[in-house]
Amino acid sequence: MHQSDHDIRNRLLIARLPAMPQILIKLIEHLQADDAGMPELAALIAKDAGMTSKILSVANSSAYHRNNRAVGLEQSLVSLGTDMIKTLVISESVFQTFNSFPHSGSTDLRSFWKSSLTTAVIARDIAKQLEYPHAEEAYLAGLLHNVGRLALLATAPKEYAFNFTARDDEDLCAVEQRTLQITHSEAGAWLIERWNLDSFLADSVLYHHEPVARLEAAHPLIRIVRLAHLLCSHEDEDEAIEAAAGLCAIGSDALHVICHAAARQVEKSAAYLGIELAGADDIVAPVAYAPPPPVDPVQQRLSEEVRNMVLVSEMGQTFARQTGETGMLEAMTRSARILFDFDNTVILLENPTGHALVGMAAGEQQQRLAEFSIPLAKGGTVADAARERRVAYLSQAGQGAAPVGISEEQLFRILGTESFVCVPLVAGQRCLGVLVGGAAAWQLPSYHKRERFLQAFGNQAAAALETQLSERGHARRQIAHVAEEYREASRRVVHEVNNPLSIIKNYLSVLDTKLARREPVVGEMSILNEEIDRVGALINGLADLQPSDGNRVTDVARVVDDVLRLFRATDFVPASVQILVRMQDEPAEIEGDADILKQILVNLVKNAVEALPDGGRIEIANRGHVNRERRLYLELVIGDNGPGLSTEVLANLFTPVRSNKEGKHHGLGLSIVHSLVKKLDGMITCRSGKAGTTFEILLPVRGGNNLTAGAQSRAMDSV
Repeated sequence: MHQSDHDIRNRLLIARLPAMPQILIKLIEHLQADDAGMPELAALIAKDAGMTSKILSVANSSAYHRNNRAVGLEQSLVSLGTDMIKTLVISESVFQTFNSFPHSGSTDLRSFWKSSLTTAVIARDIAKQLEYPHAEEAYLAGLLHNVGRLALLATAPKEYAFNFTARDDEDLCAVEQRTLQITHSEAGAWLIERWNLDSFLADSVLYHHEPVARLEAAHPLIRIVRLAHLLCSHEDEDEAIEAAAGLCAIGSDALHVICHAAARQVEKSAAYLGIELAGADDIVAPVAYAPPPPVDPVQQRLSEEVRNMVLVSEMGQTFARQTGETGMLEAMTRSARILFDFDNTVILLENPTGHALVGMAAGEQQQRLAEFSIPLAKGGTVADAARERRVAYLSQAGQGAAPVGISEEQLFRILGTESFVCVPLVAGQRCLGVLVGGAAAWQLPSYHKRERFLQAFGNQAAAALETQLSERGHARRQIAHVAEEYREASRRVVHEVNNPLSIIKNYLSVLDTKLARREPVVGEMSILNEEIDRVGALINGLADLQPSDGNRVTDVARVVDDVLRLFRATDFVPASVQILVRMQDEPAEIEGDADILKQILVNLVKNAVEALPDGGRIEIANRGHVNRERRLYLELVIGDNGPGLSTEVLANLFTPVRSNKEGKHHGLGLSIVHSLVKKLDGMITCRSGKAGTTFEILLPVRGGNNLTAGAQSRAMDSV
């Protein structure tokens, strides 16, 4: 394949030729299904309003309809029959699609469609004669066998306008090859291949000019279309027709019947489809000719650069639409094969350490690629392309070829080619890896000429890929952050659960003693139930199953009494430690959850007890109301007369620290207290010295957001 061949294929891409209509794709699947019948065909047609209209118009025509009442879709399908329905659907889909080709509106297509329809009808009858199981597929192949001529007209109108009306023979193919470096057979097959059909349809188009002698072992569809083409366009070539008929095992009498019936069927189909064929035979040019247009090298180079820019831009938009790294890699390899005619492609990306290129498991040979690696430090063609950020080439064919390393030899086997091209994937100042495309050795000079295009493609692909990798890294960081938050919350819950569990353990000891003495245990059972419920609430809070109600009102004095009852009824508070409570007579109600306040007090009292191993005094006091920033708070103080906190501990008081206490969750208590106070919209401070440690907690008073002047004055007096 030469540069000009690349050129015409690029122009075919830019021409935005229409894709196969969905109804035709579904119909092909329907035709290939062994158990598909009329109900499935009816459901398929009903989804296409235009096709339904066409079926109804034919069914209500005079040829099929005998009364004055219009029939619906179901009756139409029954009256037309399966064969006619399939013929109409195939033909109408093809005509609607390919009549929208560029320049088709300014060109007389009557002769083209007459030839296509005739070949289709003959191919279908030959298929039935051969008992080929997919007669409609043969009809479609005949209808599309010359679609490459429409593609070339749309792509190169100046060079091909005259030849479009020329006789369809080997002379035309020779002129196409000389002027465009691609024949209409090749262009048509290339176009159909892009539809990714599981069929020999593209091959039947590609080989419909092939010498009959070469088709002896070919697939039946290829032989059918070749014979149909000869009968339609070369009825005077008796020897070739006889040879092709021999390959299909059809006698001359049967051929005569097929050809005689075809003319009537073509006229009938054209009438139903609304195609004008009158005068079609008068517009065929007898000889193919295309004078070589004058070529300005500068203009040609400029046009090529513009085309390349357009293609790169389109590829960038294609990459931007991909979701996920796998989809991006598949889009890159697929686009590279189409644009540069690579036989196969693989992508190698830098590993996280940046020391090697590793294969990306996408497409075929996933396991093999996933285990493939090329060290960057050891050099070689592929490694040098990545390190130096330049396009590189390597071939193992021909005399004087340089020896290659084992990694390159492995790549040759993976790609199944004798040469390959390395395209660096460069995004900004970073090379993400390389795309390696396999090719034939004789193609390498054309790649040298298109090196700027290759480099631009690599840059565009790398930019899109870097975005995908960045998004994946961001997602991983978010997941890691959430996981760390969950671990931290888990540690806090474990720490908090230990408090009620300790109380439960102590109360079980008390229960054991009282039950042995046959004393009533109603109060202890009530406390146990409360603490078990608190353990459940703490665990549920980890998963946010039971969010706290921020509008609840809590009586501080009652919570203090509950906490003291927990500690005094067990052996946790030694006799040498005295707990004093100073509560005011007026109601002490705050906005917040009682369980949260209970957790705060349990932690602080527990810490105070542990700070007095030799005995001492703990005081819990309500100091009244405080006005801070036009909001009313209740000041609750928990203090002890212990030795006080060290300067280091005081500086990091409300952050998780490593504690000297036993157990892996110690050192979290005060950080939990701080977070719980914040959860109540409160504030906490600490004073500590040789005389002891005091925690001062401000908790929002019920209705404290709407202070009256009198309330503000009383609050100031209480400070």
